[in-house]
Amino acid sequence: MNRRLAAAFLCLLVAAAGCSKSGQTGTRSRAPGVLRASLYAEPTSLNPLLPTNTAENFVDSLAFDGLVTIDTHGNDVPDLAAVVPTPANGGVSKDGLTVTYHLRRNVKWQDGAPFDSGDVKFSWQAVMNPANNVVERRGYDQVRSVDTPDAYTVVFHLKQPFAPFVDTVFGESDDPFRVVPKHLLAQYPNINQVPYNQQPIGTGPFKVARWIHGDRIEFVANPDYFRGAPKLSQINVYVVPDGNTQEAQLRSHDSDLVIDIPTPNLQNLRRSPANGVTTMLAPGPSYNSLVMNLSHPPLDDLRVRQAIAYAINNNRIISSLTYGTAIPASADLSDFYWAYTKDVPHYGYDPKRAEALLDSAGWVRGANGIRSKNGKELSLQLVYGQGNGTARSMGVLVQSDLKAVGIDVPIKTYTYEMLYATNAMGGILNSGKYDLGQYSWISGADPDDSSQWMCSLNPPAGNNISHYCNAQVDALEKDALAHFDRARRKADYVQIQKHLASDVPAIFQYYQRRRYALSTDLQNFTPNGVSEGWNAATWTL
Repeated sequence: MNRRLAAAFLCLLVAAAGCSKSGQTGTRSRAPGVLRASLYAEPTSLNPLLPTNTAENFVDSLAFDGLVTIDTHGNDVPDLAAVVPTPANGGVSKDGLTVTYHLRRNVKWQDGAPFDSGDVKFSWQAVMNPANNVVERRGYDQVRSVDTPDAYTVVFHLKQPFAPFVDTVFGESDDPFRVVPKHLLAQYPNINQVPYNQQPIGTGPFKVARWIHGDRIEFVANPDYFRGAPKLSQINVYVVPDGNTQEAQLRSHDSDLVIDIPTPNLQNLRRSPANGVTTMLAPGPSYNSLVMNLSHPPLDDLRVRQAIAYAINNNRIISSLTYGTAIPASADLSDFYWAYTKDVPHYGYDPKRAEALLDSAGWVRGANGIRSKNGKELSLQLVYGQGNGTARSMGVLVQSDLKAVGIDVPIKTYTYEMLYATNAMGGILNSGKYDLGQYSWISGADPDDSSQWMCSLNPPAGNNISHYCNAQVDALEKDALAHFDRARRKADYVQIQKHLASDVPAIFQYYQRRRYALSTDLQNFTPNGVSEGWNAATWTL
């Protein structure tokens, strides 16, 4: 999930209770084989090509499939594909310009129609249809053409090699899309407002039985699922935006599973355990950071950025705000990834070193304790989203730490819609109207981070909101995108991580774990860090 969705994730999943509204209450008795799950937000659509948040991605994973998913160890595993295309098995051509999928032969849509290669090609066309409101087309736009030589073969011809392709196109990407049925959707010029979006038909282990808006979505088992009939007979997904309500329903046994429970409520369940309830943390492809706008002096001075990094007590932030659900970050790629490394420059809490760096940069303390240079005070505005209790507390700590070394930090909050809006819509981060920003990035199964750091990908071309530019990083990113060899790509990403840590376009604070609270009766729930429902057919209760 990309940074456009990180706002909702932070507000609704990490924040204290002040960020949410009251949820449903009342007794929901459990019938045998029926799972009662709680989500923080109601989907806007059940069409898996139109997701806008992690809640929709969870719901989509119950009823739909991609071509490839990942297991709990981050390994690619086939979904609708019979095998995962690789250079070793010939699925990826030697020049990296052709990716061939051989599809499973025993798959049916939930209305009984056969699934075939035409559905995959149509789904790609639907993503690329400019009339459809998809959140992004990265990876899909690298495709020159798609061939379907037979019902069970799909051949993607690429414009240029794109190493993240298999994990991106109908895989577990930043914005995971899943395959939709051509026979039901090809008739529409666009899929934005069609009846299918409320009552969809997929290939997944569960069928959408009904959607009671404002309350729940009811799923029933798909007996014809290609991996075999699910162990559960039904899943009811309730919309419960308030963490306190989620916790209370777990304690009263009116709920069996909460996806991404807020950290304060998870901590409550740890400190005061409830009978029959347990908690779970899973590594995920995300980080939290204090991003810096390098286009705003003096943040274009490396010494100032390093001083800020040394001045902030990051361990205090982690211990006091994340309740043990996060670990210190080294750079932007978390330990979820095969490309992760800890071997990068680190900035421990060292206010004296911060002061020395600011002195060397010519910033002198004034009588009021704030530093100035050439008659201008060192004042950096910090922005974050309104209503986010975690970001608010973090902002106070950052403000205090930086004031101690002579940096004034006025704080300004914005609605998440304004903070993360596009450049064209005047979004604060994308249009560069900030100095420092509390910023979270949630990614997908592949470690590709080029859109965040390449020189040419400042908004609106990409997500480089820090306006960071390093020619060596650009060369490494291009090499990592152009080659499918994992060892070569890992070597590239290790060097990229070292450059990012040295250059400090952001202070990478921590890697947030995915957080779950669940009944001890729920078995085989093993989220992979990106998708909870990848093995939903095996869940038992």
